[in-house]
Amino acid sequence: MWTSGRMSNAKSWLGLGMSLYFWGLMDLTTTVLSGTPTAQGKLEALLSHKTQSHLRTKRSWVWNQFFVLEEYTGTDPLYVGKLHSDMDRGDGSIKYILSGEGAGIVFTIDDTTGDIHAIQRLDREERAQYTLRAQALDRRTGRPMEPESEFIIKIQDINDNEPKFLDGPYVATVPEMSPVGTSVIQVTATDADDPTYGNSARVVYSILQGQPYFSVDSKTGVIRTALMNMDREAKEYYEVIIQAKDMGGQLGGLAGTTTVNITLSDVNDNPPRFPQKHYQMSVLESAPVSSTVGRVFAKDLDEGINAEMKYTIVDGDGTDTFDINTDPNFQVGIITVKKPLSFESKKSYTLKVEGANPHLEMRFLNLGPFQDTTTVHISVEDVDEPPVFEPDFYLVEVLEDVAIGTTIQIISAKDPDVTNNSIRYSIDRSSDPGRFFYVDITTGALMTARPLDREEFSWHNITVLAMEMNNPSQVGSVSVTIEVLDVNDNAPEFPRFYEAFVCENAKAGQLIQTVSAVDQDDPHNGQHFYYSLAPEAANNPNFTVKNNQDNTARILTRRSGFRQQEQSIFYLPILIADSGQPVLSSTGTLTIQVCSCDDDGHVMSCSPEAYMLPVSLSRGALIAILACIFVLLVLVLLILSMRRHRKQPYIINDDENIHENIVRYDDEGGGEEDTEAFDIAAMWNPREAQAAAAPKTRQDMLPEIESLSRYVPQTCAVNSTVHSYVLAKLYEADMDLWAPPFDSLQTYMFEGDGSVAGSLSSLQSATSDSEQSFDFLTDWGPRFRKLAELYGASEGPSPLW
Repeated sequence: MWTSGRMSNAKSWLGLGMSLYFWGLMDLTTTVLSGTPTAQGKLEALLSHKTQSHLRTKRSWVWNQFFVLEEYTGTDPLYVGKLHSDMDRGDGSIKYILSGEGAGIVFTIDDTTGDIHAIQRLDREERAQYTLRAQALDRRTGRPMEPESEFIIKIQDINDNEPKFLDGPYVATVPEMSPVGTSVIQVTATDADDPTYGNSARVVYSILQGQPYFSVDSKTGVIRTALMNMDREAKEYYEVIIQAKDMGGQLGGLAGTTTVNITLSDVNDNPPRFPQKHYQMSVLESAPVSSTVGRVFAKDLDEGINAEMKYTIVDGDGTDTFDINTDPNFQVGIITVKKPLSFESKKSYTLKVEGANPHLEMRFLNLGPFQDTTTVHISVEDVDEPPVFEPDFYLVEVLEDVAIGTTIQIISAKDPDVTNNSIRYSIDRSSDPGRFFYVDITTGALMTARPLDREEFSWHNITVLAMEMNNPSQVGSVSVTIEVLDVNDNAPEFPRFYEAFVCENAKAGQLIQTVSAVDQDDPHNGQHFYYSLAPEAANNPNFTVKNNQDNTARILTRRSGFRQQEQSIFYLPILIADSGQPVLSSTGTLTIQVCSCDDDGHVMSCSPEAYMLPVSLSRGALIAILACIFVLLVLVLLILSMRRHRKQPYIINDDENIHENIVRYDDEGGGEEDTEAFDIAAMWNPREAQAAAAPKTRQDMLPEIESLSRYVPQTCAVNSTVHSYVLAKLYEADMDLWAPPFDSLQTYMFEGDGSVAGSLSSLQSATSDSEQSFDFLTDWGPRFRKLAELYGASEGPSPLW
């Protein structure tokens, strides 16, 4: 096979290769065509080998690489080359066949002449070469005349692609005030043409827009700053256009452009400055601690961390009263109250506030100082404040046996305002639901209003209120904690019911029980109990008591020989005394049963044997006893029957039975006017109610103080204060469950005047000399007939009761 048209540089070897018969080694053929000295030696070896005696199948192909330019725009198919076999005599008996990459689609072959043409536009950037296979066949028989051989068609490049910035557009940042030549970013353009063929892919960079601020390296594409002292506060954003041109930038080269958006990042090159050198603020004296008074602001042209501020109070007479903090979001200084304010103590303050940048850059210190100061005047405004207690907490100790009305603490409050209004004291009743205490309304003296009991409530936490007389809305409060101290007012007693047993065979001095006691009191030195037999049992011959000196005692037998038949249960009274002042004691009873025990002391039986009568009753005696009992029962039934007959009332007919008839009235009363005309509680007699019913606590209203002088000795009013006297009487009135309610008792001077019906009161009816007549009821119609029959004049004989 041989080629014509576009061939490689090894043309001198092609002529020699055309006359060679290959022995089937394709790599050797390729080496021969390359034109190297080594190939020449191999070729000579082949020529000498031809003369050898043995024969091989002859390959008569002559072939080479084909070259074709890309981007052919002609209308005719592009001629690539020619395939030819030396067995082809030109008579058309040989048929050439082409196969492989692009065969029949991109490349075609004339099966008679072996001419190869490209029928499609070729693009080296899409595909740089094609590998095909050729074969010569006998056109008549289809038998291969030559073994199939492979060859390559290479596409030669032309400058048909401009440089492209694949990563564009670009975004870059560079610090402001950067020195000239500071690298910003590197841009890269890619040319799809063949870099090994000519200058089609050699790119040169240039700047089209962005001068004089920036420059670009023509070979590397590195963009650098070209102007010194570029200030972000003056101009922050720059748009730079970079061009990349192939052919080394020569005329006729193709070019591409990209945009680089460059932002100047901030540096701390601007010191903060207060736009105001004087601030005027005001705050109420009632402003709570940490509340905001006002804000100051130091302006900084920088941004981000370079604009962060730190505000401090560096001088002034309010450094201890006010504080300043920095708002991290808005970089303002917030002045707050550090201590409670008082208009009466100080009416104004002056502060010197400094604002400074905490983050500095050494190379810009010459642009400073990076701090500034301003003056803040704060005026305190007066408000009507509630009373203030001094101190703000009270801890009071009081003995539980203190008398009612005793002053235990003086509570003091004052109006902090200049007006100094009068103050009235009271107790928040929600903090003292038991009403154990009372406070004097003017002096603030805290007194007891009820007896205290440490065993019931050992601590009381009450709230005392102070209110201004001229402005009741201004109320102050203070917590008062009262500890009730113990006094010896509870006698010791057994914690439970004690029951012991003693064996019949017990000996003298034997332990039968250990007892202990409890006392609700809590003395400082602890409890110390003393046990002994009660005075009435001091000479008890059966048992004795021995103290263990640990608040317990042992019960011992004094003798032996206990017998159930003689006495099965003993009740031993034990006196228990404490060590308090005064000494209190109580008597507890120990129940001791006599039991039968074995030799080891284990209880066998604690029940005495039944006592058996030695004689028995006769049958006649039993019949006599039963007869007497029967007679007595008959007499009892007879007496009960007679009494019932005597108490039975006169039976009236159904029509006259007023208890079983319902009388309906269509007339309506006055409703609420009637019920509110008088208070029925005023007509209630507490003494009769007390005798008629069992005691019951009144829960609807408080009882009235009635004749308190009867309950409290008159010497109390003389020897005690008025408050103590009133409190004592109030307590005793509260304890009287049958006193009428003081808030419901009403006194009427007269009633019934001017009414057609006259007085409704029946209080004087019992004292009237003449009986009242109800004959007028007969004139009121049939609706009142029943009442007329009951209360009117009776025409028939009187009934017998």
